[in-house]
Amino acid sequence: MDSATSTTATTAATTSSAAATKAKNAAISSDFETFLKMLTVQMTNQDPMNPIESSDYAVQLATFSGVEQQVQTNDLLKTLTETMGGAGLAQYGGWVGMEGRAAVPALFDGDPVTIVPTPAAEADKAHLVVRDADGKEVQRFELPMDGAPVEWAGTTADGTPLPAGSYGFVVESFQDGARIAESKAEVYARITEVRNDADGVTLVFEGGGETPAGNVSALRQP
Repeated sequence: MDSATSTTATTAATTSSAAATKAKNAAISSDFETFLKMLTVQMTNQDPMNPIESSDYAVQLATFSGVEQQVQTNDLLKTLTETMGGAGLAQYGGWVGMEGRAAVPALFDGDPVTIVPTPAAEADKAHLVVRDADGKEVQRFELPMDGAPVEWAGTTADGTPLPAGSYGFVVESFQDGARIAESKAEVYARITEVRNDADGVTLVFEGGGETPAGNVSALRQP
């Protein structure tokens, strides 16, 4: 999905929301007219010996007015939410096709994968654990402790290429021989889709990984 598509989708969503709000406002107006007719009938048919107090009419009018205002407020909030969500799609639409850095699985297709490991600060040794799409460990090797990016070639210790597919990367941190922490390593992976979910904008990566847009720590051209 490109930026033009995102903008078109945003415009369509906003137009649809405006039409729905207009229809609801018309319904509210119709309900108010019905309420006035019922109130008129009530006044016409009241007992002349025991007329309804004017304060009772005021309470009924105030109650209906309060409900009407609440409905309109809810519609306004919904419209604002939809508009802001659409704006988020338009903003992040330009990220599609770029490589984002996030803690997601990466698609290995023969080209090296850039991994940015972050060992625990108190660790004196760290390992990178590579797991396939089924969660099976396929490789493990020691990492430098400076946190510098690592180019994973997708080969075993004897140089045999691993099958193409999605791989996850975990950093295990050790201190004095004991494992003290485990965390997902960030990788650079190509962004293929931007999706507006209930919790905000979600990015979908080549290889099937997904993460909220706010979790992407860097972008680069492929």
